[in-house]
Amino acid sequence: MQGQNQQQAYDRGITIFSPDGRLYQVEYAREAVKRGTASIGVRTSDGVVLAVDKRIRSPLMERSSVEKIHKADDHIGIASAGHVADARQLIDFARRQAQVNQLRYGEPVGVETLTKEITDYIQQYTQVGGARPFGVALIIGGIVNGEPRLFETDPSGTPYEWKALAVGADRGDIRDYLEEHYDEGMDLDDGVDLALAALASVNDDELSPEGIGVATVDVETETFGQLTDEEKEAHLAEADLLDTGEDADDEGEDATEE
Repeated sequence: MQGQNQQQAYDRGITIFSPDGRLYQVEYAREAVKRGTASIGVRTSDGVVLAVDKRIRSPLMERSSVEKIHKADDHIGIASAGHVADARQLIDFARRQAQVNQLRYGEPVGVETLTKEITDYIQQYTQVGGARPFGVALIIGGIVNGEPRLFETDPSGTPYEWKALAVGADRGDIRDYLEEHYDEGMDLDDGVDLALAALASVNDDELSPEGIGVATVDVETETFGQLTDEEKEAHLAEADLLDTGEDADDEGEDATEE
């Protein structure tokens, strides 16, 4: 009983390490990330790809209000998983830092530089009393001097660089798929196909253009851009991943019967 009470005390204190060196609130923030829908990043020789699961809770909800992919600068995109409000705060911070860098140095901010500025900001909330960690993980992808870069931020404030990664729900299963199918020599279109296939692997191998978001930053233009529904549908159809809606109709009938 005493041990349980002691653990609860460490749970409540973000600035207090447990005897085995853990910060429980940071670990709980990682659990919050796992409850968010999946986001995927893929680095290719031609650029970076960001793909997200934009699950809509109701047909009455406006799709445009579900934001999981964001433009931080002309050459940098960010995908998130976890608490949307926390992600919005970090995205706003990233955009301000990108503007500050442009005004101060007269050049676009580097992807690694921006990532570390964000993680430094996140880390402050792991050792300040009266605050909580950010319950969100970000995938930051962009181009610097013709080189694609792809990073992850963790609720602890630690940055990681990846060739391909996933955050959010089903992270382990998606990462296994990426490890098996990733090829460093693939081009940007192949990267989009891989990201969609990885996302479909945990969604019954079917996706709808309206239920996902895809963005790219290509080496040639170094410009962030999001794919239209028509472009997403073409990729899904080519890979035989397009949701025909038949299962959704069946589910609707079952729900009505229940």
